[in-house]
Amino acid sequence: MKRSINKVAVLGSGIMGSRIACHFANIGVAVLLLDIAPKELTSEEQAKGLTLDKPDVKNRIVNAALQTAIKSNPSPVYSKKVLNKIKTGNFDDDMSKIADYDWVIEVVVENLDIKKKVFEQVEQFRKPGTLITSNTSGIPIHLMAEGRSDDFKAHFCGTHFFNPPRYLKLLEIIPTPHTKPEIVDFLMHYGDKFLGKTTVLCKDTPAFIANRVGVYSIMALLHLVEKLDLTVEEVDKFTGPALGRPKSATFRTSDVVGLDTMIKVAKGLYDNCPDDKAHDLFKLPAYVQKMEENKWLGDKTKQGFYKKTKTPEGKTEILALDLKTLEYKPQQKVKSATLEMTKPVENLRERMKIFAAGKDKAGEIFRYSSFGLFEYVSDRIPEISDELYRIDDAMRAGFGWELGPFELWDAVGVKEALAGMEQYGNKAAAWVHEMLDAGNTSFYKVEGGVKKYYDIPTKSYKILPGAEEFIILDNIRENKTLWKNSGVSIIDLGDGILNVEFHTKMNTIGGDVISGINKAIDMAEKDYRGLVIGNDGANFSAGANVGMIFMMAVEQEWDELNMAIRMFQNTSMRIRYSSIPVVVAPHNLTLGGGCEFSLHADHVQLSAETYMGLVEFGVGVIPGGGGTKEFALRASDEFKDDQIVQNVLKERFLTIGMAKVSTSGYEAYELGYLQKDKFSISMNRNRLLADAKAKAIELAEAGYTKPVQRTDIKVLGKQGLGIVYAGANSMYAGNYISEHDKKISEKLGYVMCGGDLSAPTEVSEQYLLDLEREAFLSLAGERKSLERIQSIITKGKPLRN
Repeated sequence: MKRSINKVAVLGSGIMGSRIACHFANIGVAVLLLDIAPKELTSEEQAKGLTLDKPDVKNRIVNAALQTAIKSNPSPVYSKKVLNKIKTGNFDDDMSKIADYDWVIEVVVENLDIKKKVFEQVEQFRKPGTLITSNTSGIPIHLMAEGRSDDFKAHFCGTHFFNPPRYLKLLEIIPTPHTKPEIVDFLMHYGDKFLGKTTVLCKDTPAFIANRVGVYSIMALLHLVEKLDLTVEEVDKFTGPALGRPKSATFRTSDVVGLDTMIKVAKGLYDNCPDDKAHDLFKLPAYVQKMEENKWLGDKTKQGFYKKTKTPEGKTEILALDLKTLEYKPQQKVKSATLEMTKPVENLRERMKIFAAGKDKAGEIFRYSSFGLFEYVSDRIPEISDELYRIDDAMRAGFGWELGPFELWDAVGVKEALAGMEQYGNKAAAWVHEMLDAGNTSFYKVEGGVKKYYDIPTKSYKILPGAEEFIILDNIRENKTLWKNSGVSIIDLGDGILNVEFHTKMNTIGGDVISGINKAIDMAEKDYRGLVIGNDGANFSAGANVGMIFMMAVEQEWDELNMAIRMFQNTSMRIRYSSIPVVVAPHNLTLGGGCEFSLHADHVQLSAETYMGLVEFGVGVIPGGGGTKEFALRASDEFKDDQIVQNVLKERFLTIGMAKVSTSGYEAYELGYLQKDKFSISMNRNRLLADAKAKAIELAEAGYTKPVQRTDIKVLGKQGLGIVYAGANSMYAGNYISEHDKKISEKLGYVMCGGDLSAPTEVSEQYLLDLEREAFLSLAGERKSLERIQSIITKGKPLRN
């Protein structure tokens, strides 16, 4: 089916509607955002003599909602520039405009009668064949379609975005019996490829998949608190990052989302799922009922399970709720032998085995909650999903779990968990026992580099849908690794393309990573046709290993540090000037050296969520891996005879001098970290490596030739230095920067201006690299720089004499 989405109408501008509108604008779609017209004037409007029929008044609600969304943190938009894609209006005057739109998304209040009235109005104006979906989080989808035309029903579906839509990756697709299969297929594909979502096909059951399982999990913990005599601090410590869950864990998440939201879903499940074996768990514990009565709903009411206060000394203090007395008290540190045992274990699946065997509260809470969860999700098939992988997808994308329930069960061991479940009064569904009886020992397995899931109806393993379109290094690393050291693995991606994967802590860059990149380029130049530098870690790279730099500087090993910086520079240059195309695939944190490698790539295939920046200024030095040189080069390319060149230099200088980090892949371009026609953005992080590989192949097949090093970089010399030094002195005199910051600024300017040349001159890249390295080394030896570096390493402890 040929269908394209160029214009989307969003009906309802509340928290979800305004942010859904922003995310469509993020991907370049024109958006019409509508809401109701006010029924009364505000006092300010009355004072101005306005009337209810004035456009500013009629669009007050929608405009105010959009402005609130724009000002929220984190931002719902990749760049403020996308906001020109959004037009606002009201239901009374502008509903007829939806006739020109390809997709209409309803996001009004969660009330069936109101939604049906909106759909009645929509049907008056929508063109036949136009997509119409609802973002409801719980109202049965089929009820909303009652009374509508056959064409409306055929093109109607539930599309449940999770808040905030830009950041949470889950998009649940919920068809009705009348929805055309091709509409479902289109939405599953569009959400994945263009909106960057994990699209999960759901049945039209209460709370669909993610909220059904997620709220069960939370409610089970809320009841477990009383059984195991747990504190708020203990629950959040035991159910957070150590378990592969978000930092906000359980109670902090409730405060952020709003306790009222969780209560609403829980009450809905209690009312609508009378036959659920866990029915009683959806009833609110007494302390939660009391919190609801007290309006202690979390951040929106300034207190929930936690409360922010000020000490008598004026310092901010976050108190925790005592669930027995319902009084707030200072947070208590949580100690756990089990948690200590998990700390050195990087592999999350191995960590789960330690939790399962734990002898303290951490072990107990893990067994009680996990064994109950295993029973619950096995019982939900086929009620909420026919395939187990959809439940895992929903929990990872919607609730931020690193392992979905069945993946967690695999990590503990399916057979081993069954024995434990019986001891804790839990019983897995019959199909799990049948799976084991047939000799199948896990819910997932990898064969030939392809991940497969256990298909219950056929009692066999099937390839995960869409898996062939993704490159998951975990699945191919074992059989496709050609070379590795302590910092990198070089993996054969097939079709003549290699991949360099970092696996240091935070993917920081040290000698092992430098060595691995050069080895990969050697191998690719000899026997392959392209190279990708990318990984599946939480972040692409947090930059250079500052600990190594600190130790060399403290020991005054200047020759060794000079050699290390030279190797870093040479590697950046080799990325650019190799005989094969090199594509860098950054995502999330891409700082310092990770950014510098990206600056030198033939092409950057980056995730939409990439936070890129040259942040060396913050530790008292300048970019030393070619980043400063590269910004001088790019400034030179932007100089024009009819343009004040100083403005270009100033803009580039401030990007480094203010350590600007992009808030998205798109903003990385606006800050100058990316070059036009030399970058592409992957909306779906899961597609990043496959897209990077495709780009490397494209460059190779286009007849890639090795570039020639630049010798025509125009630098301003003393003409530019005067501007830099005057600006630095002015900032210092005004107490905006420290004396050391002034010194760093002058060093940065010295490199970017090509030194104290008497007139604007053309210089080579190597000339600038030598200046850059010299400046870096001189700053690295400064005491203030050493203090900043050590403060990062020791988390604020001062430098010892």
